[in-house]
Parts: sequence; C-alpha cells; structure tokens
Amino acid sequence: MKLMRLSKNKIRTNGYFVKRLRDSGFVVLKIFNRYGKHDPRRWTVLVDPSGSSVFITCLTNKESLNDVIFEVHDSGVNFATNYSIQTDSIEVIINYLIKKGVSNVADKNSIYIKNQLNNIDEEG
Repeated sequence: MKLMRLSKNKIRTNGYFVKRLRDSGFVVLKIFNRYGKHDPRRWTVLVDPSGSSVFITCLTNKESLNDVIFEVHDSGVNFATNYSIQTDSIEVIINYLIKKGVSNVADKNSIYIKNQLNNIDEEG
C-alpha cells in the first residue's frame, strides 16, 4: 500500500513564486531568504525594480499554523502601509499587482533585462 504525501503548497516556495511572476512578464529579483529559524518570514522579492519597486515578503505560521501571508510594501505609493494578502493562489497575487499598476511588461532596455539579472536563480 502506497502512502500519499501531502503536496507542499508551492506558492510559499521562493522558486515557484518567482517563476510564476516572471512567466507573467514581471521583472523579479530575489532579495533575501535566510531569516531566522523561528521568524515567520521565509523570503523577500522585489517586483518591477525600475518602476513600482514592490517588496513582497512571504510569511508562514504567523497568525495560525500552516497559514501563508504575503506582505506587500512600496512605502504607501500604490499599496496601503502594512498591506498583506492571505491566499494559496498565485493568480490572486498576479491579478492584484496588475490591478495596482505594477508593470508586467519588461522594458527591453532595462538594466535587469540587458544584464539578465531577472534570470538569476541562486540556490539557498
């Protein structure tokens, strides 16, 4: 008899999150992913660095066990201060970014595209 393993919620993994945003046209830079063991923050990315410059931080187990929350920061320009999204769907994140005017059309002259910084996938 085979035991079925529960699949990990992919939206909480940095690689999956970044890949899906990039596949949707966003320029995304991985900023940090080495928070402390007991810190609910898992990783932080920067979306549209030469435009809206939106930081998104993934938090797990912040308010309850197995929850996933994304804190969105842009110093209050398009998003309210301390804005967070609780979802298991990357489409919710993508649609909200587009609705708030975050560009998902990469500028071909951008330093991030020219130097292929949008495609760097460092491990760790």
